[in-house]
Amino acid sequence: MVISLPRLRTAGCRAALFVALTISAVAAPAARWSEAQAHAWMKGRPYLAGGNYLPSTAINQLEMWQPDTFDPATIDRELGWAQDIGFNCMRVFLHNLPWRDDPKGFLQRVDTFLGLAEKHRVSVLLVFFDACWDPYPRSGPQRPPKPHVHNSGWVQSPGLELLMNGRAHGELEAYVKDVLTRFKDDRRILGWDLFNEPNNPNASAYGTIETPYKPEYGMILLKEAFRWAREINPTQPLTAGPWEGDWTPGKQSPINAYMLENSDLISFHCYDPLDKMRARIELLEKLGRPMLCTEFMARPQGSRFETHLPLLKQKNVAAVAWGFIAGKSQTNYPWDSWKKVYTAEPPEWFHDVLRADGSAYKPDEVAFLQRLLRPQ
Repeated sequence: MVISLPRLRTAGCRAALFVALTISAVAAPAARWSEAQAHAWMKGRPYLAGGNYLPSTAINQLEMWQPDTFDPATIDRELGWAQDIGFNCMRVFLHNLPWRDDPKGFLQRVDTFLGLAEKHRVSVLLVFFDACWDPYPRSGPQRPPKPHVHNSGWVQSPGLELLMNGRAHGELEAYVKDVLTRFKDDRRILGWDLFNEPNNPNASAYGTIETPYKPEYGMILLKEAFRWAREINPTQPLTAGPWEGDWTPGKQSPINAYMLENSDLISFHCYDPLDKMRARIELLEKLGRPMLCTEFMARPQGSRFETHLPLLKQKNVAAVAWGFIAGKSQTNYPWDSWKKVYTAEPPEWFHDVLRADGSAYKPDEVAFLQRLLRPQ
């Protein structure tokens, strides 16, 4: 297969692409981990609980990772607050554009972040791709938040133009392989979440400018991402999790079936009330692998720490809530803020645990987390 390579901005990027494609040509893909390997990885670890982390000073992944807005002082402070609560893992989204613009600098910033996480005893689940929110990311200064709107500046990775251009996926292969080659043996990394919600149509926010073929394009890149990662064969596990639909064997959509059949660890999202969360877990337990719930906790929907975390801990399902710090992402506002006008803080926060100054949105909730996650 001949791949038409994109024009890349820097010599470093071109060099990384050459290295990655050379590796691709000679390495045989590793196999999915066995159930025994997956359980051996989980054995002896403390119970994993935390959040999806974005610094309060960043509106999206680009502001988190671009050199002009990378903010280690804020990251250090906020991960310290996470440690105080008892959180010991964070799910963190990367982005292909800061890597494309400056591969060496991007990897150095990721290393700096991992060092700060290690300082606070937080392990990190890194996410390569994301199909949610704005399908047209651009490097450089990002727009300010829309007042009172949930995730008004979050961007997809890759953007829709690159996602739909299969002949340009060599750039994405180079990005994945360069990051994995650098960090494939790094004990600070919990694992690799290859593609977040690859078939999400973003109907409520960006549906009018999205492609109706998102599941098909998402499936193509999902399969490529697994293949590229297996060729590097990191010592950390790979995963990608379903977020909607029927997960019953024989009734799964093709994309959900692929994720469940190819992940070393089973990850999933569930913002439903407790009875539905329990049903999801009991269904996925039949797959015989360790599990991570990588998104939950939307208070007005009946998904709360007080109700859900005891079940997740009892089942030893890692609990990774959406959000942590209420900042420029504004995910304390609900999803419906894209349609419904809010003029002040919502009567009940949707996501997030702390305000940007470190104070608790609900002190009783933080005290509950500390009791459950930091037992005396």
